Amino acid sequence: MKIGHIELCVSDPMVSLEFYKNVLGCTVTDIQSKKFIWLKFDETEILLRPSAKITRASNFSESPFNLVIYTDNLAATKQLLESRGLVFDGEDQGCPLFSDPDGHWFQLVEN
Repeated sequence: MKIGHIELCVSDPMVSLEFYKNVLGCTVTDIQSKKFIWLKFDETEILLRPSAKITRASNFSESPFNLVIYTDNLAATKQLLESRGLVFDGEDQGCPLFSDPDGHWFQLVEN
């Protein structure tokens, strides 16, 4: 078995698309009826799907799940994301934290 893709429930897929494409640098692979947006993040497929109920954790440690992004150069990647408008929200064990427009938490980790 293997995980096929990650589905993220979002309040407005078109709004979330801007974040994932312009800030994180994901590639759009398909948009179905402006509701289901398929993205590629390196080799990982992500589906942004609409949901009326979004559960937001107020911080990384309270989130029911988190996404971790590996990078070969933490400082350079952090600087790149900040240049694209990302505002980091603290650290966990020295690793920068941020969330998307719907409150999904991410951690940036040096590989």
